[in-house]
Amino acid sequence: MLRIGVDLGGSKTEGIVMDESGEILARERRPTPQADGYRAILANVRDLVLELERRAGTNCRVGVGTPGAISTKTGFLKNANTVCLNGQPIKQDMEILLAREIRIANDANCFALSEAIDGAAQGEPVVFGVILGTGVGVGIVVNGRLLEGAQHIAGEWGHNVLETDGPPCYCGKRGCVETFLSGPGLARDFAAQGGATLDARAIATAAGQGDVLADAAMQRYLDRFGRALSVVINILDPDAIVLGGGMSNIARLYTEGRDYVARHTFNDELRTRILPNRHGDSSGVRGAARLWPV
Repeated sequence: MLRIGVDLGGSKTEGIVMDESGEILARERRPTPQADGYRAILANVRDLVLELERRAGTNCRVGVGTPGAISTKTGFLKNANTVCLNGQPIKQDMEILLAREIRIANDANCFALSEAIDGAAQGEPVVFGVILGTGVGVGIVVNGRLLEGAQHIAGEWGHNVLETDGPPCYCGKRGCVETFLSGPGLARDFAAQGGATLDARAIATAAGQGDVLADAAMQRYLDRFGRALSVVINILDPDAIVLGGGMSNIARLYTEGRDYVARHTFNDELRTRILPNRHGDSSGVRGAARLWPV
């Protein structure tokens, strides 16, 4: 049976039709009507799915990747940066609109699943998939299956405290991994140490061109990257770590960054591969489709 994957983002909603071999047969992208609220967002997903089914010529199984996660306590969505989705029974409401069972997972879980099954970490038994962008999200895949955890918080690495005297995080703590390793985190650190107001990409570029302040910011970033990931390796010991999001395009993460990880890991060698993603922006929607196994 064909599968539809939907990536529900804050600004765009993308859907694909995927066949049993992983080939994408159809693709559709629409703006997310966030300003119009929860019901409009759900109607947009319904219309997208129906259009993809029309193009596929058959009914399909549907998987949806969302920001946030489903609370095991309430069954409602929590921790979504599209705030109108929080506190809503999104899975139940989508199932009513589409008149079928759907599968739903955090967007970082979908990214990790995609990269573990037929992406950069294909064939690896344990995969830690990290999205380093405006925030930090993580998914864990073991033998081709998502590890969501008893409370659906497996992979909430971005909200572990890295430095207790660090900047405040929206979650209420200070010095979370996300406050340092996200793109805005790098920009904040650079500005706090006397740098200009630049985004993360510009800081990385300036560092590569010999800017002393920018390079110092990158060295702090790489050290924090190493310390944060070494904790993951010491606990989970994954076969591969796959990086996604805008920060994953910084080449130094796979060379100097890996050296920092090795330096802080409790072992005499680092066998865990640290890899750039294969599917780019398509990983999330591909992973959503793969919430239904073949």
